[in-house]
Amino acid sequence: MLKPKRLREALLARVSDLQNHPERLTLSLEQGRVVCTPAASLSFEYQYPLRITVSDAGDDRDALVVSLLLWLRENQPDLMTTPARRENGMVFNSSVNGDFSLVIPLTERVLVSESDGALSVTHLPEPAVPEAVSRPWQLYINHQLVSEWPAV
Repeated sequence: MLKPKRLREALLARVSDLQNHPERLTLSLEQGRVVCTPAASLSFEYQYPLRITVSDAGDDRDALVVSLLLWLRENQPDLMTTPARRENGMVFNSSVNGDFSLVIPLTERVLVSESDGALSVTHLPEPAVPEAVSRPWQLYINHQLVSEWPAV
């Protein structure tokens, strides 16, 4: 599965406090499913909840959530476009000691094709984001610049 690693890289790049303390960020997969059909192809989909935890989050919650939303817009857009997923797709917990965790449902489509008696596995990208969606490169909270990353 590719998305957890890519999400970790994005959060470390966009949340400045995590850049200085990457050990505070933990990602863990919870019980998932492999969804397939009896079609001629062996293609399938991974479906799994991913827990994102920041220990001693302090004031990083907003920066973390906004950075996560930026990543989800391109890597799991159904969490924003599907009404049921939008309302119930992301849940969070916050502890008195400052730990903050979010659980998000992720999917990864895997194409399995056959050619000359050999199977080939390809992880498929999400559909392209509509061009009208902006891709910001700075994050301000309460009018204060808290993080920036290279513009794409």
